[in-house]
Amino acid sequence: MIRKYLAWLLPLFLLLPGFAPAQESPDALIRNVTEEVLSILRQDKAIRSGDRQRAEALIEQKVAPHFDFTRMTSLAVGRAWRQADEAQRKALTDEFRALLVRTYANTLTTYRDQTVSFKPLSPAPAGDEVTVHSQINKPGGQPIPLDYSLARSPDGWKVFDVVVANVSLVTNYRNSFANEVNKGGIAGLLKALQEQNRRRDSTPPAAV
Repeated sequence: MIRKYLAWLLPLFLLLPGFAPAQESPDALIRNVTEEVLSILRQDKAIRSGDRQRAEALIEQKVAPHFDFTRMTSLAVGRAWRQADEAQRKALTDEFRALLVRTYANTLTTYRDQTVSFKPLSPAPAGDEVTVHSQINKPGGQPIPLDYSLARSPDGWKVFDVVVANVSLVTNYRNSFANEVNKGGIAGLLKALQEQNRRRDSTPPAAV
């Protein structure tokens, strides 16, 4: 189900903190960078025309550093994560990261006139985890709830899950990952991710 909303998930990866004072709260970090990033999208005709490589570069620069891909992967793999050795865990994380970057690079090219509004963060974060609530708005369409789960780290707040229209990104992937693990174990899941990424690599970017 969550894949249905990938185009609306675009702001998630682009509305995350870029460079901001460490003392700012998670919602302030997200809110402060929103207009800057949306402005880039509005002006970047190459991305909107289908330049996937340019979109991937933007994601790598602005987005990927603010995600805890290791934790996201462990949550998506679920109990089977304990079966993986360190090398397998790193490989799974690398492949899942590549899958997400490529997936969102494709949705980045579909951006048109979406806006994002945020709900007050209440109470103020006192612990090491917090949820920031927002919604994606499209002219003429129904708002889509979008929640960010963030954890405090030595490098700042990191996103470890996203919930779109009450569907968790990591939980959604957990179902498909479990099927692969049941069929071929950790090695089978890793092979499936590698094959999926190879197929994406072999698909030529849209011409600009």
